[in-house]
Amino acid sequence: MTIREIKPEDIPSLFDIRIKTWHNSNGAEEMLQMGITHESVINMMEKTHRGWLAEVDGGIVGFTIGNQATGEMWVIAVLNEFENRGIGRSLMQKIEKWLFDKGADKLWLVTDPNEEFRAVGFYHRLGWQDWKIEQGSRYMIKLKD
Repeated sequence: MTIREIKPEDIPSLFDIRIKTWHNSNGAEEMLQMGITHESVINMMEKTHRGWLAEVDGGIVGFTIGNQATGEMWVIAVLNEFENRGIGRSLMQKIEKWLFDKGADKLWLVTDPNEEFRAVGFYHRLGWQDWKIEQGSRYMIKLKD
């Protein structure tokens, strides 16, 4: 596995991965409704966001992106067939370190409110704590050591 910084030319592949890991078949439409397009992500990456991706045998299998302006861990996605290999953990460590190095005292993310949702357990195992549930979303935080 190789982890490297995301380049603008990677964005279309990242969208493919995110759609494959979405909770429903409407992922592409939902992202579009939220204003998340190739162009908007490239624009964010030029200004406030940065991210890393994981490659296995030359193919992208996961990625993470964070927002240095707010301390938000904005997205992490790993293809199902590559879960439980430490890829998500490695990507999270990379984005957390970058966000803390950029001056954040507290990181935050938004995920599903359902305790049974796999991501909730994943974040808890990595030291993230529940913050609040608001408008159907679970907000979690991680404080700087």
